[in-house]
Amino acid sequence: MSDSLERNTKISQLKASLVKKLCEVLDKSSSKGWRKLGEIVGSDRRFKVSSDDMEMCSLKVLELEGSPSLMLLRLMGERGCTAGHLMDYLQTLGNQDALQCLKPPALQIVIQPQSVALICGHNLRLSCHAVGKSPLQYQWFKSKEEVPNSSSPDLVISPVHLKDAGFYICRVNTGDDFEFSQWVQVDVLNVAVSYGGQSYQSLDGRMKVVIQPQSQRLHVGENLQLECGAVGRPIPRYQWHRNGVPIANASNRKLTIPHAMQDQHGRYRCEISSRSSNNSERMWTNEVDVIIAPRISVQLSGAMECSEDDIYAIGGGSSDFFLNSIPEQLYATDKVALLIGNLSYQNHPQLKAPMVDVYDLTNLLRQLNFKVVSLLDLTESEMRNAVDEFLLLLHKGVYGLLYYAGHGYENYGNSFMVPVDAPNPYRSANCLCVQSILKLMQEKETGLNVFLLDMCRKRNIHDDSTPNIVLRVTANIVFGYATCQDAEAFELSSSGFTNGVFVKFLKKRLLDDEKITVVLDRVAEDMGQFDATKGKQALEIRSSLSERRALTDPILPGDSADLLHAHSRQWAKAHELPESMCLNFDCGAQIKLGFAAEFSNVLVIYTHIVKKPEDMSSCQAHVTDFTQDLDVDPKEMNRETPEETGIYLLSSCLPQHCLYTRLSSLQKLREELVFTVCLQGTFASMDDDHPVHWTKSVNIGKPLIARLDLHRAMRRNSCLQTCMMPHSPSHSPCHSPGPEHRLHPHHGSLQAQDSNRLSPQQRYLDICEHLQGTVGGCRDSYCDHLSQRRYDPPYDSPEGLSSSPGRLSIPIEATDDIDELQTVFINSLQPQL
Repeated sequence: MSDSLERNTKISQLKASLVKKLCEVLDKSSSKGWRKLGEIVGSDRRFKVSSDDMEMCSLKVLELEGSPSLMLLRLMGERGCTAGHLMDYLQTLGNQDALQCLKPPALQIVIQPQSVALICGHNLRLSCHAVGKSPLQYQWFKSKEEVPNSSSPDLVISPVHLKDAGFYICRVNTGDDFEFSQWVQVDVLNVAVSYGGQSYQSLDGRMKVVIQPQSQRLHVGENLQLECGAVGRPIPRYQWHRNGVPIANASNRKLTIPHAMQDQHGRYRCEISSRSSNNSERMWTNEVDVIIAPRISVQLSGAMECSEDDIYAIGGGSSDFFLNSIPEQLYATDKVALLIGNLSYQNHPQLKAPMVDVYDLTNLLRQLNFKVVSLLDLTESEMRNAVDEFLLLLHKGVYGLLYYAGHGYENYGNSFMVPVDAPNPYRSANCLCVQSILKLMQEKETGLNVFLLDMCRKRNIHDDSTPNIVLRVTANIVFGYATCQDAEAFELSSSGFTNGVFVKFLKKRLLDDEKITVVLDRVAEDMGQFDATKGKQALEIRSSLSERRALTDPILPGDSADLLHAHSRQWAKAHELPESMCLNFDCGAQIKLGFAAEFSNVLVIYTHIVKKPEDMSSCQAHVTDFTQDLDVDPKEMNRETPEETGIYLLSSCLPQHCLYTRLSSLQKLREELVFTVCLQGTFASMDDDHPVHWTKSVNIGKPLIARLDLHRAMRRNSCLQTCMMPHSPSHSPCHSPGPEHRLHPHHGSLQAQDSNRLSPQQRYLDICEHLQGTVGGCRDSYCDHLSQRRYDPPYDSPEGLSSSPGRLSIPIEATDDIDELQTVFINSLQPQL
């Protein structure tokens, strides 16, 4: 290495072994050690080593293996000091032993070989170059064996074969000195010249996926093997995922699961990444279905038991006979779910639990191989268009699941979901009829239709229309109502985020491998033991299911493979995240821009400073200039913790030490999402410390659900055509609610004289007042309130509309174990019983 290059090397880039040796010399010397070096550096105004800095260095002697010299060198490196500066200071110091540590070695490898993945038949080239006293001698090794005829800096194998895959290293000699390069891996992929219609005759170094995993159908106990592959330099890294969750210890190209069990079926794909000094790439393979059928013995002719192998022989070597011999094992041709949580109502009380409920159910349903679209806060047109997109994913044999949490009501046996923009009061014209959606699902010949409605079912006196919906008689319908007819559903009021009562118990049972009605029966039993809602909320199940259909049933794609792939692409549109990117600014700073999805319509953007110029004392990057369609509050952008921006559920999954911004309501995005990344920094050389700004415009297209354009006017109005009623806001005049439907303000504490007159049972009911009722629907406060006789003013009260949920709220911390919370409440009452 040249002297010029050595002098310009940053102190932070010096080899650890060199720094350690230098610190040992400086720490041991008393007259020419680190303290004298600090005084010399302190006299140089460029690096500003103060007396406080020296005091901090001296305190390092109190730590185990602490080094004052190492602390001093770090401070110098942070302030832009190079190896050349350090050599000048050591020369002034007169410490020749320390100066000798910085002299370039007699032999040094300056170009290291890089790992690479390439296709069999291509040319392999590995390079290793060193500087030192001539002559230099090279020798390449594969593992411990010398590679024949490989005594030059470049190892070339043309063409490369599968047997050439492995680990390589190069040894460089000059006289008695020698150095080894770093180990590198060569991965050789055995694929055709053309894969998927794309030629890979020449590689430009960028990563390309050339082997896609294939769907698997096997039986319990057999080995599951999936393979993918990518080419590029440096060699790609792999991480397999099942149902969207990373698989532990699955970081190889080939995924092998010996003796696979039935609960290991699902949708598999692999994340492939590559990282070099100036580039970072990430891509995904196709997602494939893995079906694992059970092994059973069946009885033939009343006396002979046949194993699975015998059945194969009887069936002429085909598995059709075996599959047809399992009447209790049913299959779905696909599984899709639409989850809607409405909480930020414009004209009705705000809710909290729908966000947590939708998030938790999304993660659970993905574990059951469902394609899930999860959406928050939809208007009427957005809800109808979302349902239309959901219907596009349905076809024969598909399991379709719709979960809704929000305000709602039920009239004449029909359930209505209330959008966030519904007027006050609302009518059927402003809402979505669940039975209308069911009729459309029936037309798709679905295998199972599940509706989980987490809303109130109170009668809406403002709506006298009677829908005329004629449903087919099918044996595949399941309704799980969070509460009984003409009753309310509740959410728990707390200072944090908790589930609603229904999902609190549902999420404990949802993964059970049982018939869906059995699962809901057990949820109903669990809810029945919850003292806080006894007599107020009970799960109601309505079903016409005649088969043992379960949410855990495996997926066996039907004959409509092309249709399935088209629907999968439609679903994938709602989940396409922008690729992470690095932005390089003219000042030399580099910013990493990353993205994550909290829901299908909620995007998280995080920024991180990857590289900062030497002379820049402070540096910060933030995002700004978002379109007004998203209505982003600048005060909640670019925060140092996810929670400060409202990212409560995804915070543990995000990288640390970033600035975070949460963009919700992506369904309102009309154009491609363009925003500005602003970098501001200050320089130590500038006296006024005034920040300097640089900006870059970033276009990430339409991320997640924005690609489906749900903001448009209702496109097909298909869910309107099934109800013979006026379905237009123009048919639903808005006027102020009558006195019988006003929202009532409530007090946050009990009057002492009132509480003294209460029985223990009544006091317990008051403690349970932290459960909030729901407006003619989920979690409202229009109608029957808990302990209404004490907290509701007369209906002719002159008090106006309240925007609060209207429940006495006991301040409690959020907890997943609400049963324990209830025990605390009950125990607090025992002395008075």
